[in-house]
Amino acid sequence: MTITSTLQSYLRENGVEPQTVTHEKTLSASRTAQASHVPGDCVAKGVLVKDAEGYLLAVIPASHHLEMDRLSRLTGRKLRLADEDEVADAFPDCALGAVPPMGTPYGLETVVDDSLAGQPEAYLEGGDHATLLQVTAEDFAKLTRGARHGAFSRHD
Repeated sequence: MTITSTLQSYLRENGVEPQTVTHEKTLSASRTAQASHVPGDCVAKGVLVKDAEGYLLAVIPASHHLEMDRLSRLTGRKLRLADEDEVADAFPDCALGAVPPMGTPYGLETVVDDSLAGQPEAYLEGGDHATLLQVTAEDFAKLTRGARHGAFSRHD
């Protein structure tokens, strides 16, 4: 599999041309960082959460864990992790568990953890389990410009 068509279109619309980093198949963002030989602090992972209002995509570094209570306080919503079927429905052109850290092209409200803002570059899941997309910090900011930002994760 390669970059999803939804993500490709979003990158093109925003004038972002990422470098592609291929790696052995992995099933977690932290293992993806290891397999790709990139810092886990620079790998942005998307975590789909939901409540009665709908879905929200939380974007945190691969080296961090989501702190749901902090995210709930930040958003004023009582959130829970989405289950596998909900993730598959929200990201229909992605391999299960290979959620890109971009909610906008999928019609999702997005919240980006502040710890990603200080990184010199970002690596994004391409929608499969073997491709990362490397973008500059400026391009990552452009791709997430409509997202809310806050501190809602902790380093492993």
